Amino acid sequence: MSKVYFSKNITPQKVSELYDMVGKELKGKVLAKLHSGEVGNQNFLGPEMWKDIIDRLGAVVGECNTAYGGPRSTTDRHMKVLEDHGWSKAFTVDLLDAEGPDLELDIPEGKVIKKDYVGKNMANYDSMLVLSHFKGHPMGGYGGAIKQLSIGLGSSFGKAYIHGAGEPEKIWSSDHDSFLASMADAACAVAGFFKGNIVYINVMKNMSVDCDCCEVAEDPCVADIGILASDDPVAIDRACLDLLYACDDPGRDHLIERIESRNGWHTLHCARDLGLGSEEYELVNID
Repeated sequence: MSKVYFSKNITPQKVSELYDMVGKELKGKVLAKLHSGEVGNQNFLGPEMWKDIIDRLGAVVGECNTAYGGPRSTTDRHMKVLEDHGWSKAFTVDLLDAEGPDLELDIPEGKVIKKDYVGKNMANYDSMLVLSHFKGHPMGGYGGAIKQLSIGLGSSFGKAYIHGAGEPEKIWSSDHDSFLASMADAACAVAGFFKGNIVYINVMKNMSVDCDCCEVAEDPCVADIGILASDDPVAIDRACLDLLYACDDPGRDHLIERIESRNGWHTLHCARDLGLGSEEYELVNID
């Protein structure tokens, strides 16, 4: 049974404390994968949330370009967003797919896709800290650690490939459940690449039904819940979902409707079935 460490106190210092509780030291050159935040989005978590742990590990902030038009779709424009949102001012930043060719990862166990295309610079790192903002998502239902491993680390082409379930030209028209399963396949590829040298931190704050990739997003509908940390991406996402479902906030139903109407649980179950992690976990409360 995986352990997931949880605190209701949402502070940068608590992020660092929960990392210690996981008990896995990230060594070598550490990549801190996070979301840079779409221009106009009011909900994404900025540099101040992650500064303590990134500075402490000497990690490099990593992002990838988007597969749709907008300020983060090209390297030059995305780098400006990273500057405007404070990332490149606070940290060393690596836009992993700034230049091709992509790094191609095999997924022999994949149920839908057998390849994953990520930014080639990912190969320069020995371990990874996955920093995720748990919230809703217009297509995936919810976004957490598994989405960060898959769509988050996909190159611009790789994102289209996952969304299209192996047919990038069908980025917005593929079979929906196949897209959800493709995210699980891609997440397994990245986890395998790092050979388990990953720690996951999810923050349940500013929880809108929309993703940080949305320029026009709904305001948060659920009160902040806390921070979670684990070395198991399935367990940490499952714990976030369970905490959401168990809370008594009147806005929870709106977010749950978003998750269930998009069949968001399917990605989690597919990742579990692929052996990415366990849905059985022990939640360890930390004051």
